[in-house]
Amino acid sequence: MPNPRNKHSKQRTRTRRAHHRAAMPTIAKCQVTGENHVYHHAYYDDEGNMRYKGKVLVKAKEDVR
Repeated sequence: MPNPRNKHSKQRTRTRRAHHRAAMPTIAKCQVTGENHVYHHAYYDDEGNMRYKGKVLVKAKEDVR
């Protein structure tokens, strides 16, 4: 198995890896509530309901006193 003849410097290695970074997620705005959220993810609105694509998935618990 061939081995490298010379050691790569830290700068050379880090320069190569400089482009390996996470991309910024795309933000969407709900047409029903106006909330900003990540595409293809459920989110909570102001009332505490979990929504996805403008529909309520899970209703918020009501305070019974």
